[in-house]
Amino acid sequence: MNKILVFTGTYNESDNISKFISQVFETSKIIDLLIVDDNSPDKTFEIIKLHPLINKKIFLKVRKKKLGLDTAHKFAYNYAKKRKYNKLITMDSDLSHDPKEIPKFIHLLDRYAFVQGSRYIKGGKNNLPNFRYLLSFFGNKLIKIVLKSRLNEHTNSYRGFNLDKLKNFNLNDVKAGGYSFFMGTTYNLKLKNFSMTEIPIIFNDRKHGKSKIPKIEILRTLFNLIKILIKRLI
Repeated sequence: MNKILVFTGTYNESDNISKFISQVFETSKIIDLLIVDDNSPDKTFEIIKLHPLINKKIFLKVRKKKLGLDTAHKFAYNYAKKRKYNKLITMDSDLSHDPKEIPKFIHLLDRYAFVQGSRYIKGGKNNLPNFRYLLSFFGNKLIKIVLKSRLNEHTNSYRGFNLDKLKNFNLNDVKAGGYSFFMGTTYNLKLKNFSMTEIPIIFNDRKHGKSKIPKIEILRTLFNLIKILIKRLI
């Protein structure tokens, strides 16, 4: 039987986390859930600690301060490999990603090394407000062109990794930080010619709390994209 780990990072998700956990375990009985919390001021981690599945099917890592989503994903990847999980699925905990899609990721990971949840293929949808939607849509178009990628989505964290097929790959090798990390991951996977595919997802804007994407991340992503372009030209 495959060992499957679902990972999410949390920071001030006390209004969402209980519902998120319930929905995740409604999709499958064979998965485990890893949560990395960056010492949420709203005590999200205290809610998690009270869950009856804690230390059985739910594993919690509380870090001392906010260290960034990219480092949380790297921790999860290394955690999964060290504990011999076969598949890792990463997603947001703010309910923007529908856990009902998890079985589809699991199924496709039998065939592919990497599966990307995409808002920009047939069946996918991005329900962000107008400006954020346009920024995401055209940003992904630009990334696709610069990276010469077959994928249509590069900035969304709903994705799956077949760790058995990714023997010579590690997220620690992805140097891009912040939200550019997601683009950097798909780029590194492309360079190593791993098998990849996309699955349509519907991305919903969060109902509780505020978006945690700083405006500086837009400039950081553009800067990292320019760096990749220059390397390719050289």
